[in-house]
Amino acid sequence: MTQRFAMTAGQPTPLGASFDGAGVNFAVFSHHADRVVLCLFDDRNREVRMDLPERDGHVWHGHIAGLRPGQRYGFRVHGPYKPSEGHRFNPNKLLIDPYAKRLTGRPAAHDALFGYRAGHAEADLSFDRRDSAQHMPKSVVVDPSFAWGADRPLHRPLSETVIYEAHVKGLTAGRPDIAHRGSYLAMASDPVLDHLTGLGVTAVELLPVHAFADDRFLTDKGLTNYWGYMSYGFFAPEPRYLRDGDISEFQQMVARFHTAGIEVILDVVYNHTAEGNQLGPTLSFRGLDNAAYYRLADDSRYYVNDAGTGNVLNLDNPFALRLVMDSLRYWVQVMHVDGFRFDLASVLGRTRGVFDRDAPLFRAIRQDPVLNRVKLIAEPWDIGEGGYQLGAYPAPFAEWNDRFRDQVRGFWRGDPGLIGKLAKRVAGSAARFDHDGRPATSSVNFVAAHDGFTLMDTVSYADKHNQANGEENRDGHNHNLSDNMGVEGASDDPAIRARRDRRRRNLIATLLLSQGTPMLLAGDELGNSQGGNNNAYAQDNPMGWVDWDGADPAFLAFVRRAIAFRASQPILRQKRFLHSQPREQDGLPDLFWRRADGQPMTPEDWNDPDRRLLTAEMRMASGTPGYAALPGAVFLVFNNGPEAQVVLPEVAQGQWRRRLDSARDDSPDVAGQSPETIAAESVAAFVLVPPAAPG
Repeated sequence: MTQRFAMTAGQPTPLGASFDGAGVNFAVFSHHADRVVLCLFDDRNREVRMDLPERDGHVWHGHIAGLRPGQRYGFRVHGPYKPSEGHRFNPNKLLIDPYAKRLTGRPAAHDALFGYRAGHAEADLSFDRRDSAQHMPKSVVVDPSFAWGADRPLHRPLSETVIYEAHVKGLTAGRPDIAHRGSYLAMASDPVLDHLTGLGVTAVELLPVHAFADDRFLTDKGLTNYWGYMSYGFFAPEPRYLRDGDISEFQQMVARFHTAGIEVILDVVYNHTAEGNQLGPTLSFRGLDNAAYYRLADDSRYYVNDAGTGNVLNLDNPFALRLVMDSLRYWVQVMHVDGFRFDLASVLGRTRGVFDRDAPLFRAIRQDPVLNRVKLIAEPWDIGEGGYQLGAYPAPFAEWNDRFRDQVRGFWRGDPGLIGKLAKRVAGSAARFDHDGRPATSSVNFVAAHDGFTLMDTVSYADKHNQANGEENRDGHNHNLSDNMGVEGASDDPAIRARRDRRRRNLIATLLLSQGTPMLLAGDELGNSQGGNNNAYAQDNPMGWVDWDGADPAFLAFVRRAIAFRASQPILRQKRFLHSQPREQDGLPDLFWRRADGQPMTPEDWNDPDRRLLTAEMRMASGTPGYAALPGAVFLVFNNGPEAQVVLPEVAQGQWRRRLDSARDDSPDVAGQSPETIAAESVAAFVLVPPAAPG
């Protein structure tokens, strides 16, 4: 590279590389560095190094006139290499900018990426002098302007939301009729949008799209990190999902989803980074300021590992906290996403190592005028002490409710004593979420997610089958609450297939008839299987992709009907909790639990371990103001026993009509007759229809 550049002071804000029309300003945080070097690269990867000339507090900065978007760059940072004191500076390692908006690719699997000499007797206490630049992606200066027109985040209320958890590549790779399969553009293709709008979902929750790295132990086995929970670039879209490397492809995807009325939620991984523990690579944060960005153990050579991945970000540090906040705002303001699902969010709520529902990040988000308006969903646990915090998050956070998944699966599997648990989940898990003014939509209910068995595998396998992951089937959890109906895996037996189909319909019906916010796993509506692999994080192949060719049209039709039924019944998706309290307008309770004979459930009934049938009569919640109150009621029957005669509730006027039935292949709309015959192992939903107006 022969071009000469003139560096001037520049500004300490904003952090990252900012094109101002005349050139580019570079600003990067490092508290403990002695020197920060900007490295500019041309298209042939020839490098020019220039010291950032100014330091404002702990921000190093400089400006170069004449640079344009497309310029490739990185940093080299000088400082002490003293792992026992928490410092791991090594200027031989090219570092990506934590604020880079675009990257040229992903890190290669090469020993030069390690700050120490791999295989040395002193391990990470040794020092490696190999240059990592040729094995590292380069940060790229971008012009983030995009012709959005009138597009904005949609801000759909959770009471009207049905979430669809999907993987960018996994949803599109198996569709030969889609151009650019495996990309953001493929996600926004007509076939995908037509499928999602026809299904009735209102939001897609994308598995990680922040730039992520492949774990070295996977690449050594010929595998890759498919799910993407190893982020190292919190502003850059993952390059492997870009067709031509232009971040506008992600923006085009979002715009097309919004035009279709579908929100985009990102699964974000701010709890840890891809740099891992003391034996991991040096990609960015470790080389910029290890002691500032990470929570270190009492022996500063080592890392706190509440995420189970080797490290956790230190959000007690204001610049690490600022990084996360700036990243979140960027994805809302520049990329127009509608919300976030926070992976292992209990890590993010730890301050000085202890979970605090009023932790710095939660406080910052709740007061932020950009972020407190978008969807915020916590995965409410980590592996550290006191990490399971279901129900403890502050409004406006919603939370993944794994109790719903486990207890609903257990009930339909036939586990004893779960009638009371089922009732709590159907009613919105009030004991967990009804506090501090939180709405009933705070519980994000699901029966399957990316982590664990798919819905089809839940009814087809008794045990996990993860041999393809190369860990001798030791990985993945064993508490699947699954049932193979007598045959492990796929079966041609018509009776077994019929039972599995019914069980799937029961699980989906329970999900969509429950208070809270429902979430479906992509492909479950098609009957997708992963061959019993309940931890397909490394399966970037047909095992991990959605199988469109094997779609089950009858089950797809049932899921569509169930989603449409939920959308038509505001009583099923209320903000207020139902506590069986009398309503002011008619004195009727908002929730009534009954036995099949129509009598109220008694304490003995609730404690009967063999009870398999439960009915619920729901109305608008007591305390609902007049402007939001709606007449009518729904009557739900959950029967995991033999065929039963169920007495319908008496009503002063109107008629019960059966509108959803998991025992039928069609969509019923028939008048209820009391007692009503409810098929074995089925779910039925009735709606109270007012009498027809005379004449």
